[in-house]
Amino acid sequence: MNKKRRRPLATISMFGVSFLHRQNPYMVAWWSAAFPGYGQYLANQYLRATLMTLSEKIINTLAHINEAMVYTFCGEFASAKSVLQPRWVLGYLALYLYAIWDSYRSALVQNKLCHIAELEDERLSPMLLHPLEIQYLEPKSPYTAALYSFFYPGLGQLYNHRFGLGFYAMFFWTLYMTLSRSHESIVMLIIGDIKESIAILHPHWLLFMPSVLGGAVYHAFITAVEHNRLFRIEQRQFFTKRYRGSGIKIFSQAGG
Repeated sequence: MNKKRRRPLATISMFGVSFLHRQNPYMVAWWSAAFPGYGQYLANQYLRATLMTLSEKIINTLAHINEAMVYTFCGEFASAKSVLQPRWVLGYLALYLYAIWDSYRSALVQNKLCHIAELEDERLSPMLLHPLEIQYLEPKSPYTAALYSFFYPGLGQLYNHRFGLGFYAMFFWTLYMTLSRSHESIVMLIIGDIKESIAILHPHWLLFMPSVLGGAVYHAFITAVEHNRLFRIEQRQFFTKRYRGSGIKIFSQAGG
């Protein structure tokens, strides 16, 4: 009887591969500091992460956090103080600190669970056939995944078969580009109209973009690395079970 272990290392669903893996808790916390919710994405807590990123966008906009940051960078502290909305700033601070703490705690716990799951060594499923989608483990290039997300956040996630997250990232990246007018600014910069390229930018939406771009690239790269690891584990499990009692010797000692 093939009894399932308590803690599987990974599972495949219509939405992609969810898995346990070892991470540096400080790196996970740092990404939550860069954009609340990104640490949870690294921990494969996709629903929680999506709700946090949406909350960050909404509260940040209502509190005018990004505008205040721009004024602060320019040394206009009075303007930064006047633009902030205190009733929303306190809510943003609570969300921000909780996102960092929760991602750090989750990384610590998942590191332990990953170690236990590897000891239990439950068989991984190599693929899932669903009427709406086909998911499977396959070798991937982490650099290709990162490059796709660098050119357009979300494409690297599509490459890794994380379709929900991929289209979510692509939608908001398009929204940021449109509202910040960054694509128009780039065109102005190319034709040499530097003053106009700076003037048309909207700083609030522009400040979201560096964190979104960096987070998408890092997540795509790490996910591809872990998919490769899971693929190797599944292959090892399969061949170990199939040829355990065959008596086949792949390597033999020289001499004798």
